[in-house]
Amino acid sequence: MKDLSIYKLYLIVLLLLASACAKKDQQASHPTTSIEPYLDINLTEAERDSLLDGLEDHQKSFEELHKFHLDNSTGMALDFNPLPQGFEINRDQKPIVWNLPANIELPANREELAFYPVYKLASLIKSKKITSLELTQLYLTRIKKYKDTLQCVISITEEQALQQAKKADEEIAKGGYRGPLHGIPYGIKDLLAVEGTKTTWGAGPYKDQTIDKTATVVKKLEAAGAVMVAKLTMGALAMGDIWFGGKTRNPWNLEQGSSGSSAGSASATAAGLVGFAIGTETYGSIVSPSNRCGATGLRPTYGVVSRNGAMALSWSMDKIGPICRSALDCAMVFDVIRGEDGRDNSVKNFAFNYSANADLRKLKVGYLKTLFEKDTANKEQHSRSLALLQSQGIELVPVELPSDLPVKAISFIIDSEGGAAFDEMTRSNRDSLLTDQSKGAWPNVFRSARFIPAIEYINAQRIRKVLIEEYHQKTKDFDVIIAPSFEGDQLLMTNLTGHPCLVVPNGFNKKGSPTSISFLGKLYGEAALISIGRVIQEATEWEDMAPPLFK
Repeated sequence: MKDLSIYKLYLIVLLLLASACAKKDQQASHPTTSIEPYLDINLTEAERDSLLDGLEDHQKSFEELHKFHLDNSTGMALDFNPLPQGFEINRDQKPIVWNLPANIELPANREELAFYPVYKLASLIKSKKITSLELTQLYLTRIKKYKDTLQCVISITEEQALQQAKKADEEIAKGGYRGPLHGIPYGIKDLLAVEGTKTTWGAGPYKDQTIDKTATVVKKLEAAGAVMVAKLTMGALAMGDIWFGGKTRNPWNLEQGSSGSSAGSASATAAGLVGFAIGTETYGSIVSPSNRCGATGLRPTYGVVSRNGAMALSWSMDKIGPICRSALDCAMVFDVIRGEDGRDNSVKNFAFNYSANADLRKLKVGYLKTLFEKDTANKEQHSRSLALLQSQGIELVPVELPSDLPVKAISFIIDSEGGAAFDEMTRSNRDSLLTDQSKGAWPNVFRSARFIPAIEYINAQRIRKVLIEEYHQKTKDFDVIIAPSFEGDQLLMTNLTGHPCLVVPNGFNKKGSPTSISFLGKLYGEAALISIGRVIQEATEWEDMAPPLFK
């Protein structure tokens, strides 16, 4: 676009925006008149003439910027801080009390192990009733058998997995047990870089990409002795469940996608192809596929898990967390992957004081009464879950979230940051290589994001700051707030504020698909979420159920 004058550039803008912006009787007598309604400004003719020189100067600056290559891994100079005024992080770490079972027995049918939660598998490995190699081979066999049916695997890391499993067995035989993840096979969403593998981001333009580094999360899991067996599918560039190789399927209903964007992580976990998986969330990408596939997912507090080595979509909203079969599994994985690494400036150290012996009656628990009343489709499942918690002596207090802020309106923060993260792809027209080209898909979203003014992005972040303070005032007295997973603005709101969420299955709808309930926590309050989630799961069978096609 170097040879275009600013006048011609804006003529193109007029054509793009005319249908949405032009008023019936307005004439495009000047290159800026039809774009003014889009920007919500009204200029005089003299002001328009004065404006052109400044716009031309900006365009020259843009052209200079475009000459400079920016890797997706290059973040912003401005770091998002989710802490409300006066909030203090608890860093007093106490010994974690897991109370893991010691008497787990091997099933007669070894295939059933595929659906055991991590805490049971850990007991079997620690007691040497099964080896990591045996377990790894079981999962690898299942991956090869079902990966095409579910379209949930991008690459199998078999050679590396077998080496890691053998190493784990050797260490455990010598008494070098590293902890509950030692020898447990897992999969990762393919936006996490692993040296020596392709990291495709689920997207056609990057399907042959290799990144010469390994993500911090993967390094921490390796240090804990976990065994990586596969890189799992994701919606292209972290949207939905459509990737360059197809559409990832819900193991409970193969006619349905698994939702996204952590599509493969939830699908593979629910179908018993991995012991647990790593997903990411910007706006529902752990919660949504966990709900769809009947898995348990933990979206941690913003800034507690390093994103070093992960694809960036939104620097101020991306979060990494586990997708597992149980809340306790999520806790054990979370404890390994959390904490500073010196590579992601957003990450803070904090205390994760989970104890299986905690008195849950001391927790202050609220519930979003108005949203539960609106979610009539899942009324039976939610009523049962709330009643179960009350039967355990947990008092549920009605609470309301902020309602007078334009939460949905500022969601374009994601579009702005995502558009910047993939701007070179957009300007080079490589976005045409993405499988999904619908209006709501990334190619069009990223193109439209180029017309979001910087002033509006900054003002959206300022409103976000107000939201953080108001959310804190509304919820500061509660350790846990219970919510229907997809009713109202709570999912977007808590992703904007950076608060953690645990989603657990709580039944099935009339069509036989899993349903879920969500627990929202304080910043760095994941331990309370796990405790409440375990109450539901220890008293019900929902997390133990397996999709019939994959037993």
